[in-house]
Order: sequence, then structure tokens, then C-alpha cells
Amino acid sequence: MASLTAPTADWEVVADTFYRKVQLYTALWDADFNLNDYFVRGAPYGGALALWKDESKPQPYKGHQSKPAIEMYSSSGRLIRKIPWDKGSIRGLGWSEDEKLLVVTQDGMVRCYYDLQGDFTQFSLGNGAEDFGVLDCRFWGSGFVALLGNQRFVAVSRYDEPRPRLLADPHLADAEIHSWTLIPPNYTLSRHVEVLVATGSTILVVDASDSQDQVLQQGPFSHITVSPNGKFVGLYTGEGKVWVISSDFQENHSEYDTGMGSNLPLDFAWCGNSSVVLVWEDEVHMVGPHGVALRYYYDSRVHLVPEIDGVRMITTESCEFLQKVPDVTESIFRIGSTSPASVLVDAIDQLEQKSPKADDNIQLIRPQLAEAVDACVKAAGQEFNVHWQKQLLKAASFGKSVLELYSSDEFVEMCEVLRVLNAVRYYEVGLPITYEQFLRLTPEKLIQRLLNRQHHQLALKISEYLRLATEKIYIHWACMKVRVSTDDDDTICRSIVTKLNGKHGISFEEIARTAYEEGRGRLATQLLNYEPRAGRQVPLLLNMEEDEIALDKAIESGDTDLVSYVLMNLKKKHPLANFFRIINNRPVASSLIESSAREQDRELLKDMYYQDDRRADGAFVILRESLEQENFSAKLEKIKLSTKVLGDLKEHALEAKAMEEAAKLLQIQEVYEKDLPTKFIGLSVNETILDLIRLGYNSRAAKIKSEFKVPEKRFWWLKLRGLVAKRDWGEIEEWSKTKKSPIGWEPFFNECLAARNSKVAALFIPKCTHLPPADRMDMWIRCGMLVKAGEEAVKVKDINALEALRARSKVQSETLELDRMMNQLKPK
Repeated sequence: MASLTAPTADWEVVADTFYRKVQLYTALWDADFNLNDYFVRGAPYGGALALWKDESKPQPYKGHQSKPAIEMYSSSGRLIRKIPWDKGSIRGLGWSEDEKLLVVTQDGMVRCYYDLQGDFTQFSLGNGAEDFGVLDCRFWGSGFVALLGNQRFVAVSRYDEPRPRLLADPHLADAEIHSWTLIPPNYTLSRHVEVLVATGSTILVVDASDSQDQVLQQGPFSHITVSPNGKFVGLYTGEGKVWVISSDFQENHSEYDTGMGSNLPLDFAWCGNSSVVLVWEDEVHMVGPHGVALRYYYDSRVHLVPEIDGVRMITTESCEFLQKVPDVTESIFRIGSTSPASVLVDAIDQLEQKSPKADDNIQLIRPQLAEAVDACVKAAGQEFNVHWQKQLLKAASFGKSVLELYSSDEFVEMCEVLRVLNAVRYYEVGLPITYEQFLRLTPEKLIQRLLNRQHHQLALKISEYLRLATEKIYIHWACMKVRVSTDDDDTICRSIVTKLNGKHGISFEEIARTAYEEGRGRLATQLLNYEPRAGRQVPLLLNMEEDEIALDKAIESGDTDLVSYVLMNLKKKHPLANFFRIINNRPVASSLIESSAREQDRELLKDMYYQDDRRADGAFVILRESLEQENFSAKLEKIKLSTKVLGDLKEHALEAKAMEEAAKLLQIQEVYEKDLPTKFIGLSVNETILDLIRLGYNSRAAKIKSEFKVPEKRFWWLKLRGLVAKRDWGEIEEWSKTKKSPIGWEPFFNECLAARNSKVAALFIPKCTHLPPADRMDMWIRCGMLVKAGEEAVKVKDINALEALRARSKVQSETLELDRMMNQLKPK
């Protein structure tokens, strides 16, 4: 890391702007390692470096030739992982914003390595990539664009759901593409990726729908690059000139002549948003504002990794960070600065020397002291040197101790962040992230990067320090232990459970899934026993073919939806006999299957009853089906089948007899339907008799009565209601001449009166001799025959009843007759 020197020791001025080149790490690789033989691609935010040997360069013979591999290193040169590669020529190597390594082959196959451990997802570009081949690729934070052999561009905007899309045809079939780059969707007006293509003397802007010529004359451009904020474009002409313009090609910002003539640079990239960097074999030019440049000389080739606030410069010997000096840092440390923050830093130096000038400095800036404290806090975040971080924070602490009212939240937060940044910048970790990059990346994603590098202890300490959730770290550690440990299953399970015991939010299902994917099924089953949520246990157990355990876990959870989900999967997976064997001794499962099958799958229900030898239940299912049948033959067939099944069971002889009679009734009804103009099939015996009487087929009704042994009382009721419904009053009057009725005569009266025939109803009142006089009087009154009611009153000598009847009378003849009856009863 940087030595304890003056903060301005590595500053250089370009026009009126200061730049600094901070040495981050030294001695990155062994002396015999030649970085010049490799393509180097770096992940953003201080991320990993991917190295791939340049196939166009001759390699020295070393006897034993190792297999080709993509090598991933930290910025400090520590090997993270080697990924063996035998999938063809690589045409694109790049990183996503969240440190996924993208590898694009000549035939259009894309691999996305998502965890620095060799695990990947894969997809194909399509759109002719396999036929024409991929020539080159450019990447941005969440996607990339590939140039095909037919001079067409294919864009992929997301890696989690890749949907390769062919961009507009730039019509370059016969033209040469000198260079090209892209503007990410975040910085375009259309919110879609735009490709800048240098061809001839001009540049084309290609998007999903159109290709536009910018009509430039300064080309051809051998290199083209876009600033991190998408506002500026850097161009390198064939004459050795650098030209910086706006990304809409409307403004010319600066020009610079490198003096290299036709010696083209090896690399061309932005340093933040304020300058561009060009690399030759042993020389680096940084072109700042107004076309003024700095030159650096090296003993070996420099590889550039652009960042949002600078550029990493990687050589075999060192890793450096070139950036514009932050404004707040410049205001404090610039020679001759009189800013309040600069005076405050000087005050802390005086305080350490126990000089009284410290108080003089404080009094001098007293009105701007709060502003000075804020500036020192911000400047501390911009420093890589721990000594100057401490000095700036000391100055801020001294200043805020003088202030009566000052919130220390930002100060405390900066102290925490710097402690984290210093920890991850340590060479064994190798994440040289700046404060600005940390804010953009977020602490959670920084933790994920540490986990991908297997720095679990550091990730845990940082999470606890920043008060972040830690369960993800424990789970990742456990998953990696399952993957790499050579211990037996019991030892691994015991170690993991001991470590994670009592930790909140731990998903043992995720760890068990990793064990299963690694082929350690027994360990996966053991780990799942510690997963408290059945909803997480069961799906994995089903995938592991542990069907009965999955069913038992679902039943134990008491979640019927989960049990049903398991049963549905088991039914699809197993033969029926085996499926019923599994659920037979599990009453909850059997009940659920029975209830669902009753509504949705009658065949399954019948199979279930057959397997359980529940023939009666099976017969009732068949009977229920018969009731739903529209076709007569099918209905009759199912009833006969149900009858046959029940007939073999002594305890269900009554039901079998009823089914037999039902079949007989159906056959009779079928005959009647053919002969008579009404529907009979599906009616009960009572309904059939009623309809026959209503239609006037009394003999056929009598036959049904005899055939099915209908009781006499019920038959009289049915006949009475049928005749009333038919309004066959003559037949009813004839019927009234019968001496005795098994149902009595009162029903005749009620039915006729309900049909509004009081005359016929009155015929049955004298036959109701079993009723008391008062009830018969009421029946006469309901028929409107008050005189007849009066006669009943005379019979029992009820003068009060006669008076009540007279009061109701409105007909003179009735009134006179009632008066006569009353006089007859009055004492003389």
C-alpha cells in the first residue's frame, strides 16, 4: 500500500487540474510471469482480474504444457480460481457490474460465471452467430454487444434472462470497421444500448431500430471509447491525434497530438470522466482537459481497468490507481491553500506539537468551522493512506469538539466505512475500492464479493460491524464446506449444525440442496432434518426421491395444501398400486386423496376403494355416476353394476334390493316414455305414480303400486293429489261415496279447498265425524257455508257460536236462518 509520504507527493498538474497516481500493490506476480502474453479484463469497483493467454503471441516451450485456462486474480495478484477452457476460441471476455465473468466464443456460445468458483450458466447468441461467427464483444454493467462476421450487432441486455436481439443493419457488408464501442442504455435518450461504429472517415450510431451517420470527416478512427457517465466520446485518429467530443457529436471539447504517428496505442480508456488514457508498449499518456497531457514510462506493458472515478493500471510489477484529485482533497492539501479545512488540518499539527497556534487557527476559522469539519470528514474518505485518513479524522474530531452543536453521524459513519475499506484493500483480500465506488456498489454487494472469494470471517466481521444481516454468510460458508470438505457426511453435518445452532434466519434447505447437487444425498437428508420450515424441506425431498419422508414432513406440518402438493407429485411419479401403498397407512393423506378425488377424479376414487377392498363405497360411487348420466343405457348399466357389487355383501342386502328395484323402475319408465307424452326416466316411484294419475293412466299407476308394493295410504295420497292436480272433480265426488278412507277424509277437504273448490271440499265435512264440532264448524266457515256451521252449533247447543256466525253473516237469508236457530235455543 502507499507509503507514509506527503499527500501531494504523487500529485501532478494538468492545466489547472491535479491528478494523482496511487500505488496500490507491488510484486503482483512472480518474476517469470509475463503479463504481456495475456489479455487482461478487470471487473468494476476494484473487482477481480481475468487473464487469458493471447493466442496470437508465440509461447515459450516449457516441456510440460498446461491445459488452457482462464485465470482469475485479485488486484494484488493473488490467484482466486483457474477455470479450465476447452470450448473453442474466445472472442469476448468481460465483467458485469456484479462481478460475473462473461465468456463469448466464436460460435456464439456465452458462459456466465457467477461466483468466481467456476459455476456458470450458459446460453447462445443465435441470430446467425453460429453461422457467421463472433468477431468481437463490448461489455457494460448488465449486458454486452457482439459483432458478428456478417457485420451485424447482437445485444444482450440482461444476464439473468438473456434475450439476444439483433440491432439495426448498419449496411457495412463491404466496409471496414476500424473500431467500435457502445453507450450503455442508462445514458441514452432511447434507454436502449447504442453502438458507435467507426468506418471510413465517419461514425455510425446503431441502435435497435436505426443506423445514423454522424457525417464526420476526421477519420478513420482506430480507437473509440465512451466516458463512464456516457457524456463524452474519446477518438484516436490514424494521424496519432486524440479528439474528445460530446456523445451527441455536437461539441468539440479538446484535441491532443500524441506524436506517435502511425504507432497505434494498445489500449485507450477513460480515467473517470475528466481525462483519457492511452497505452503503448512502455509508455502511457493521460490527456486531461484542454488537450494537456501527462506521460508515464514503464518497463512493461500497462493494462487499463476503467473505473467510475479513475483507472486501474495493471503491470507485472504493480497495481496503481490514476485519478483526478478530489476537489475536497485539493482544497485541503494544495500548497498555499487557505481553506477552512486546510487551516483545521494545520491546527491539529500544531496541537500535536503543543503549540498555542492551534487555538489561534481555530478562532480564525470559527465561523466556517462546521464546514471545515465536514470537508475533513469527506477528504478522509478519499485517502488510501491510513496515516492521512487518521490525520483528517483527528482534525475533524478536534473541530467538532469546539462546536457546541454538531451532528457526529457523518463522522461516525465515515470512521466505520474507512475501517471496512482498509480491511478489503489489504493485499490478502485485494479489493482496492474507493469511497465513491463503495457508495455505488453498496455494502451488501461488497459482502457478496468477499463471499465469492471465500473470505467468510472478514465478511462476517464487516456485516456485524455495519449491522447487516449475517445469515447469508453462514449459509454460504456451510455450502462451501459441503462442496470442498473431504470429511464424512456425519462429521460435516455435525460441524455445520454446531456452527449454525442458535443463529436466526438460517436456511438448512439451501445447504441441503448444495449437498444434493454435490451428490451427497445422505448428508442432504441429515441437514434437512434441521430445517424448521416444512415448505422448504418438502420440495427438495421430492427432488431427492425421498417421497415418503417428504409426505411425512408435510403431514407433520399440518399444512393441507403442502400435503396435497406432495400427493399430486407422488401420483404423477408412482404406479397406482405403489401410490396407494404409500398413503394406506397415513390417514391424513388417504382422507385428502379421497375428498379431492370425490370431486375431481372418480376413477381414482374407484381405484382407491378397490385397492382398499371397500366395495360398498365403490358401488356408491358408481351409483352417483349413474345419477349424473344422461344416456339411459349407461345409467341402467351403472345401476346394475352397483347392484351386483352390493349383492355380494350381506351387510348391504337392503341397498342391493333398492338398487335392483331402481333398475326395474328405470326399465318401466323407459317403456312409459316411449308410449306417453311426458318424461319419466329419473323420477321416483311416487313421482311416477303421481304423473300417471295426473295424465289419467290410473291402471298403470295401480300396476306401479302393485309392482313396488306401495303402501295403501301413500297410494291414496298420491291419487288424491293427482286427481286434484288434474281437476277431475267428478272422480273425486265418486271417490267421496266410498265408506272408508285409509288416510281419513280431512286430507280430501284440505286438498280440494286448496284448489279453490269449496263445493267439492264441503262433501267431505260430514265424513269427518272424528273431529270435534268446533273443527267442523270452522271447516264449514272456510267453505263459506255459515248456515251449515250454525247447524253444527245447534247440535251442541252453542248459542255463543251462533251469535258469532250471525255477526259474520252478510246475506239476509243466512241471517234469518241463524236468527231462527238462535231463537230455537233460547229458553221460552
